[in-house]
Amino acid sequence: MRTFRAGEVVVTERGAGPPILLVHAGGSTGAVWNPVAERLAGAFRVLVYDRPTYRTPTPLRGAAAMTGEVADLRAVAAAVDEPVVVVGHSSGAVVVLEAALQQRFAGLLLYEPPVGRSIDSKALQRARAALDHGDPHAAMVIHARDIVGANRFGVLVFRLLPFVGRPLVAHAAGQIADDEALESLGVGVDRYAAVDVPVLLLGGERSPDHLRAGLEKLAAVLPQADPVEILAGQGHVATVRAPDQVAAVIAGFAGRVL
Repeated sequence: MRTFRAGEVVVTERGAGPPILLVHAGGSTGAVWNPVAERLAGAFRVLVYDRPTYRTPTPLRGAAAMTGEVADLRAVAAAVDEPVVVVGHSSGAVVVLEAALQQRFAGLLLYEPPVGRSIDSKALQRARAALDHGDPHAAMVIHARDIVGANRFGVLVFRLLPFVGRPLVAHAAGQIADDEALESLGVGVDRYAAVDVPVLLLGGERSPDHLRAGLEKLAAVLPQADPVEILAGQGHVATVRAPDQVAAVIAGFAGRVL
């Protein structure tokens, strides 16, 4: 494992071969990709980094946050200096889509980007207020319940057992800023019709319905999108729960387009 800098971004690199860039989901850092990256490194050059919204205690907000996210991703891709497959998970997949409007990549694999659905602006305001008043746990409960739409069991566990959600609470400032950045984009997905590269859309069988609906909306507008692929028995965090499955899908797609 090696590291290098792309502007202000520290990039972790494993393996050798055709390059794959992994962009992490909200509430986490690039390290969440480690199990998948380790499985890919035998055949690919795998790169991960911490998104700017999650590597600073005072992240940018709204459209400025998304601009910074896209700039960092493009800087990392430019440092690779060869065609690269970019893989994004959840809000990280939205960052990938936004970057692909400005820069051509070899291909995109998008795992459940939250698109095509409006964010509850009042809930987001409540989450921001809780965070600003020093209660990141309350902010993340609002995020899970009213913004993400987690099921009752998930929210109950988060409420009653704060230590279960401790890693997420540690990223509360980034997560709420991430939500605000997504809100700044609006709901429509038609602009992504300009992303004319091979795309694989990935979902989980047990994921919320609105994430599956977002994949279908993207499939209808992306010119080179494959049929949506669904991971049997998995939900929104298969990167952690089923890294073998996720790595196999990524390797198959990257091997085809690189």
